[in-house]
Amino acid sequence: MNVRGKVVVVTGGGSGIGRALCVRFAAEGARGIVIADLNEAAATEVAEQIGGRALRTDVAREQDVLGLVAAVVHEFGSIDLFCSNAGIFTAGGETCPNGEWQRIWEINVMAHVYAARALIPLMVARGEGYLLNTASAAGLLTQLGSAPYAVTKHAAVAFAEWLSTTYGHLGIRVSCLCPQGVRTPMLDPGDLGIGAFLAENALSPEAVAEAVVRGLEAERFLILPHPEVHEYAIHRAQDHDRWIRGMRRLGEKVGLLSPAPDRPA
Repeated sequence: MNVRGKVVVVTGGGSGIGRALCVRFAAEGARGIVIADLNEAAATEVAEQIGGRALRTDVAREQDVLGLVAAVVHEFGSIDLFCSNAGIFTAGGETCPNGEWQRIWEINVMAHVYAARALIPLMVARGEGYLLNTASAAGLLTQLGSAPYAVTKHAAVAFAEWLSTTYGHLGIRVSCLCPQGVRTPMLDPGDLGIGAFLAENALSPEAVAEAVVRGLEAERFLILPHPEVHEYAIHRAQDHDRWIRGMRRLGEKVGLLSPAPDRPA
């Protein structure tokens, strides 16, 4: 897909990767760009910069997503590309409170489901449409220090795969964006753990947007701004046990896993 002349919606478009996508799509000549974000002021700022349309949207609420889709279709007639990009991070493991598990599940997974529910019938009726779902390298590998993030990003990748498998023959194209470290507020530069480790090779949001444009042009399912993620995923598939041992060592190195205690022989 070339976005020139297309109508594009970007959730989480007020900052980070979402903002960079909106700016890049405008430069590519998109006909209409809708910036959807819970932070209406941030969305409005981006809209004013690129001549787009800002809509306050809470992607964790299905009614908001349905309303977003309806409003865009009413104004522009159709949606060519929907970027389900909004996401959050929650640190911790299995002991995270149920409320935190539920919140990250709603935003990192169910938001993609809500978008698909609203869009698939419209796109199937047209015989075309494109869904770009932002997941993470954590969805192909794991996320040290955050079980909720690892689990929900794996689920996001799985749902995107299912959509592509189920609706690809009907003209629906799906890509799944899986970056590693990106220089956004989510990657806390003050974090001495995995954030500091990822920051070493972190990309700018603009570089991720460039990878997205190229990935959409090639209509690749997996868009990997960090090429090394492909190699990591291959190693993981070839020898899962060895890969897990390596991740344990990395966890110890960055201070997210305590070294195993010495035990008497």
